[in-house]
Amino acid sequence: MPKLKYHRILLKLSGEALMGDLSYGLDPAALRRIAEEIRDVKEAGTQIGVVIGAGNIFRGAPASQDGFDRVSADYMGMLATVINSLALQDALQKIGVHTRVQTAIEMQEVAEPYIRQRAMRHLEKGRVVIFAAGTGNPYFTTDTAASLRAVEIEADVLLKGTKVDGVYDADPMKDAHAKRYERLEYIQVLNGRLEVMDATAISLCMENKLPIIVFNVQQRGNLMKIVAGEPIGTLVEGGEG
Repeated sequence: MPKLKYHRILLKLSGEALMGDLSYGLDPAALRRIAEEIRDVKEAGTQIGVVIGAGNIFRGAPASQDGFDRVSADYMGMLATVINSLALQDALQKIGVHTRVQTAIEMQEVAEPYIRQRAMRHLEKGRVVIFAAGTGNPYFTTDTAASLRAVEIEADVLLKGTKVDGVYDADPMKDAHAKRYERLEYIQVLNGRLEVMDATAISLCMENKLPIIVFNVQQRGNLMKIVAGEPIGTLVEGGEG
């Protein structure tokens, strides 16, 4: 097993990461690949919390622009994250990984309510904990939920898995000359309005000195490399050093 740099992580996944090559919904192959990556890291000794978005099913903010009431739309998005969380739980348990889903909105027939001390206990016992339904409040993104849960469970780092290999100064899909940053300070992200996470999430990480690593989750093995300390993706942290 590799020597670990991070012993407790919060992994933030977009809903799109669960789509694979589909245009909507859930791809079982993508779910299994992500589950296997999580299993490998857990077996190496890292404790793992997960937050998943809902972009593969429903996005609250864009839906509100199309005529939905914003609060109702956000609650619909929270419910979509529960669907994704249960899907990932199923994929993990099929490969022998003990998992718990905790929801910010109580729905005890399908998952536990979020209780911090219980979540910490699950992590200490080697279970993967998936935090669903965002913060439980409208107007807050799943990025903010990920930052909040990461701080609450005292994670060493917040890992944001994306389709690209870090943060760029322009869209690398559109600009062949886009430059990838290896390291950024929180204030650079905020002032430059770089598309890392929303301002609330970045501010929460900055206030609590929680480093963020943005990386390509679709590249097999990246999660393990990060936990082992390899410089993968873009690191966002304070201005010291």
